[in-house]
Amino acid sequence: MFRLIRFPARLVRLLLASTALALGQIWANKVRSMLTTIGIVIGVAAVTAVIAALSGLQAKVLKEFETFGTNNIFIGPSRPETGPKRNAPWQTIRFYPDHFDGMLEHCPSIARFTRLARYSQTIRHREKTLENVTIVGIEPDWHVIESRSITLGRPISVIDTDHTRQVCLITPDMRDKLRLDRDCVGQSIYIGPRLFQIVGLVEKRVESSMFGGFSEPMEVYIPFQTAWQLEQPWMFVVASSASTDVSEEARAEARFFLRRQRQLRPGEPDTFRIEAVEQFVRQFNQLAVMMTLIAGGVVSITLLVGGVGIMNIMLVSVSERTREIGLRKAVGARPSAILLQFLVEAVALCFVGGAMGLAVGQALTYAISNIPNAQLEEAFIPMWAIATAFGFAAVVGLVFGMFPAWKASRLDPIEALRHE
Repeated sequence: MFRLIRFPARLVRLLLASTALALGQIWANKVRSMLTTIGIVIGVAAVTAVIAALSGLQAKVLKEFETFGTNNIFIGPSRPETGPKRNAPWQTIRFYPDHFDGMLEHCPSIARFTRLARYSQTIRHREKTLENVTIVGIEPDWHVIESRSITLGRPISVIDTDHTRQVCLITPDMRDKLRLDRDCVGQSIYIGPRLFQIVGLVEKRVESSMFGGFSEPMEVYIPFQTAWQLEQPWMFVVASSASTDVSEEARAEARFFLRRQRQLRPGEPDTFRIEAVEQFVRQFNQLAVMMTLIAGGVVSITLLVGGVGIMNIMLVSVSERTREIGLRKAVGARPSAILLQFLVEAVALCFVGGAMGLAVGQALTYAISNIPNAQLEEAFIPMWAIATAFGFAAVVGLVFGMFPAWKASRLDPIEALRHE
């Protein structure tokens, strides 16, 4: 029992003594040690900088996805490539409002949805006319799904939709283009030949700097039923699942519901597509992990090159200190102590190089994040990358330091003392 307690204490003392000797040797040969660790410095700096850039890109893309709502589901008509409806006219493939009647009752994982109708029209106010302005027919839940607040006035209501009122919401850009009053609520504009009253001012969608703009700079929003009654435009649906955890269930429920509504037989392909933002996020995360592993693995080759330099200089060190090794063995040092000393020295060299490489990597990350229009302002070095860099540096030190350390531990003390 006493021996079991003494063994860890002796091992700790041996490690501390070996570390002190290793640091002393590194300090005594500062220039040589610095040149030796250049490969490790470059390797760690390259690995951390690449991982930082990829992590920043991932953070940027995920942040852009959040602008769409991570639990949003987009449902649109789509002509199948096979089956009896592969050549069906678009009038058969398109959606109609009654296709979605009762959707919330039959799809418990869907919290809300909005029918959307989009078309272009001429807008006029007094002498000012705008051509090809996007008109979007919306339902009241659109405000919750899109998270677009009303900065002035009120939103589109259920009464507006049910009674097909000719009311509208406009964006600040539209207000300025039409030269309306600052408080334009209550004023009227012509959408095509019909007069619509402005009931509110809606904020612009936050534009995606990475995927491009997904909204027109000028938009007019009217009740969906009004848009459908006037134009019967192409329509699609945006739904919102109860949470991101049930996005897959929401997609499956919506698919089953729509197949029944559109009277598709078993085996017939869908005449619509259902795409969830959460699905794209999951796929992108998987792709980002693979990209990080591949890029990190390729760049890590420089660490192996640095390891060869470590092994080379450790062999030189063994050759220079042959008499010292022989003297230590002559006074009772065990081969394991000699082996541990040189292993610790190799690992210490790699740790020093790793620390310097991390500092260089941080500088490179700062430079990357400030490259204009590179979309990498979110670049950062994650903690796991720091731990991995130091861990890999330690492994390189152990692997490439093992042979010189083993060679030192196997030296014959008599032959070592004779060494000139």
